[in-house]
Amino acid sequence: MNNTIEQLVAFLRQHNNINDKTQLAKFAVDRFQLTQDRSVYYCQHFAVRFSSSAYQNFGNTVLSLSNLQKFDNRPFIVCLVTPLGNYTYLANSTLLKKISHSSQELRENNIRGSFNGSDIARIFEGIKNTPENFEQLFNIHLGLGFDGNLTRLVEATNNISPSGKKFEANKTQLAQILHAPARAIKFVASQDAQTLKNELDAKVNKFKNEILLAALIENVNVRGRIIEYLIAGEDDLLRQGIIDALQKGTNDIPQFKTENSLGDYAREFDEFFTETDIKTKIMILNSNPKAYNLDKMLEFLSAERSVFMFYFIGVEPGKAIKTILVSIFQTQLLNATILLKHWAGRNSRGVSQFEGKTISKLILSPEPATINEKESTDFLRTLLTL
Repeated sequence: MNNTIEQLVAFLRQHNNINDKTQLAKFAVDRFQLTQDRSVYYCQHFAVRFSSSAYQNFGNTVLSLSNLQKFDNRPFIVCLVTPLGNYTYLANSTLLKKISHSSQELRENNIRGSFNGSDIARIFEGIKNTPENFEQLFNIHLGLGFDGNLTRLVEATNNISPSGKKFEANKTQLAQILHAPARAIKFVASQDAQTLKNELDAKVNKFKNEILLAALIENVNVRGRIIEYLIAGEDDLLRQGIIDALQKGTNDIPQFKTENSLGDYAREFDEFFTETDIKTKIMILNSNPKAYNLDKMLEFLSAERSVFMFYFIGVEPGKAIKTILVSIFQTQLLNATILLKHWAGRNSRGVSQFEGKTISKLILSPEPATINEKESTDFLRTLLTL
């Protein structure tokens, strides 16, 4: 996160006793050269909304969801001005519990309603929503984005029963799940793992120029889907259409839909059935990439011979593409796994992310393929109890 956020927080603390949101907004505009969009003040690095209340707990309407959508790709900060001081909260869509005001018609294709101060989570997955945690919280948000939060907000706001379902393992499936780390250890030590890496590396090398062009796309979801399709897509005609659009530098990229499956690349070997999820990491960004849906992962690992891998593609302007193939249970990766249990809503164990900085370190300096079987099994037991 840009240090401009730290400067903003320090500025707001400096004016802690101002108790005048209008005056504070004027000072902020002058200090940070902010542009005003109705009640929101913004620059390249952040957007801020000033509210006032007699108390720290406030129920005032903050902003419409449609207006938040415009600024959700940067830290969106709410500054609450009170007689006791200024309080700041991160209020990107990931930090919203629901939409409260005029939200009866909120749907995924009909973004309506506004959120109140009471809708902003003060604690998110055990992390306090305070300035010292803004960077960590925003990196989590970047991995989800507005679109990733919209379904959850619609369900929470309208009290809709979620369509997902927890995976409940029977005795045989449970044994296979708990044996997954042992299978992974055997796979990564085999020639099959090197074969899989070589196949994926060959695809990256074949489309390296297009991958570098796709890496320039700002929308993280579009960028990831395009690179994943270049490597693992099955429709050669569609792939060629994507390549042509990238090479011409146009925005006219063919519309395509990717399956919402666990992995992108399936490969069967004599002793193993592997699924590999392809992830692109822009090395100059610290956002947390999505990892996996916890229920889908448990269901996959409940199958005999199943092995799940991640193939990370590190892209940095002006430098060669770097790749790494690692098990879901690789020690550094496992320790960098963030479980978002509450975020996913009811009737689901949740989803996960990886700490972006750890992924960058792994790509730049690949660690040995170490897997601690006991720690990995304990991790799976934790998932099963959620």
